[in-house]
Amino acid sequence: METKTLKRQSKTCMKDHDKETREVKKAMKSNNIEIARIHASNAIRKKNESINLLRLSSRIDAAASRIDTAAKMQRVTGSMGKVVGEIDRALQKNMNLDKVSQIMDTFESQSENLDLHAKYMEESMNSTTTMTTPQEEVDTLLQKVADEAGLEMSQELGGVHVPQEPLPEDDRLNERLANLRNAI
Repeated sequence: METKTLKRQSKTCMKDHDKETREVKKAMKSNNIEIARIHASNAIRKKNESINLLRLSSRIDAAASRIDTAAKMQRVTGSMGKVVGEIDRALQKNMNLDKVSQIMDTFESQSENLDLHAKYMEESMNSTTTMTTPQEEVDTLLQKVADEAGLEMSQELGGVHVPQEPLPEDDRLNERLANLRNAI
């Protein structure tokens, strides 16, 4: 619930950032450089605030996921403790093989559940605390958006260069495609 509120606040900050950016352009067109600087400062502050709110939202979401996983693990551990106790009692009383077999089946089932919960917990923690998108894909998308907007992004991407001309491999693929079209 809190993460949704933080995300809404982040969007509001980004809207404020966009508004301040428009004000910068307006002030610059009016040749009011000092006012443009004030609006630019506000725009940067609002953008940073938006990013910080998103970070906080992500951290809260990760913590909630860990708490949920820990509660599940605690329930499974309690169940396993009960099963072990039953095994002890069955072995001490009369060694009833049917009951021992039944308890062992329950224990095995609980062990499988524990493995599933542990796997879920590991996946959950990995997905909430690490970025699964390869950096190259992010850089390529940033370059694409920059190209569409007519911006220069090569310095910010750490020298990543997205080729503008088709690669020789693309030429071969285009040639094969043309041959296939002609064959039809």
